[in-house]
Amino acid sequence: MSTTPEPAHDRPEPGLSALLSERRRLLNLAYRLLGSLAEAEDAVQETYTRWYAMTRRQQEAIESPAAWLTKVAGRVCLDVLGSARARRERYVGTWIPEPLPDHTEWISGRAVDARTDPADRITLDESVNMAFLVVLESMTPAERVAFVLHDVFRYPFAEIADIVGRTPAACRQLASSARRRASAAQAPAAPAAGQAALVRHFKEAWQARDIEALVGLLDPGATMNADGGGLVGTVLHPVEGSEDIAAYLIHIADKAPGLTLLERTVNGRPGLVAQHGGVTVTVAAFDLAGDRVARIWAVRNPDKLQAWPRSAPDEVR
Repeated sequence: MSTTPEPAHDRPEPGLSALLSERRRLLNLAYRLLGSLAEAEDAVQETYTRWYAMTRRQQEAIESPAAWLTKVAGRVCLDVLGSARARRERYVGTWIPEPLPDHTEWISGRAVDARTDPADRITLDESVNMAFLVVLESMTPAERVAFVLHDVFRYPFAEIADIVGRTPAACRQLASSARRRASAAQAPAAPAAGQAALVRHFKEAWQARDIEALVGLLDPGATMNADGGGLVGTVLHPVEGSEDIAAYLIHIADKAPGLTLLERTVNGRPGLVAQHGGVTVTVAAFDLAGDRVARIWAVRNPDKLQAWPRSAPDEVR
């Protein structure tokens, strides 16, 4: 038995609400792949642009619009990752992934209040902590896409193969190689309460300019990277060793009187935000090893701090 299909122009656009509801998932995927909120938003916008560039008949021929959007977003991100490598080789100083604040303070790259629609918020879980994103930066574009799609978003290798342009077996090998690299670089996460307490003690020692306390809170082999992007002054190479890092932090505190340090969630983990005149000028993410700070990533590039709101007038220091 067959039925006569209704004219296409009399039917609602296929899956419009479903298409729009995919935006958050696509943004989550793109940020993890690219490490940049601005690039992630551009990639998602390009994905929807390609959908709406198709004719109605072409759209209706797609069995799963959500799967199509994911495939296109993955390919767009793969292209961006390829060109990003060349751009980051010319980057002034160290390139650090863009830090994200807590859900209550961020949405789609803008400061927000509680009335804002949460549809575009990025989920802050272990797959966006700074240490994890930095490890992703060391992978090839194909490894990164295969690993994130499979291990984080649970996509089957058959679908990933269509995005990366390789066989499912090759994608499995890419993800396996990336997984080994990630496992070797990732230290077990300390309990959240312990992380917050250590960051608080670090903040207090920094504010007090207590160099001995800072050295005691830092792992002897700790490293600190800073990202100014050539737009603001900062160290261009890693600072290594607890004593050198502590001395540098005291130097910064002496050079910037009136700096306010705030305890904030940075990519889902306890971190610090430095503000001057209520404006965020530095966001610091931490990687902890036991009861010591092992790595610090300090983002100062103002282009990467657009998601961070100004402090309220009665902000507690």
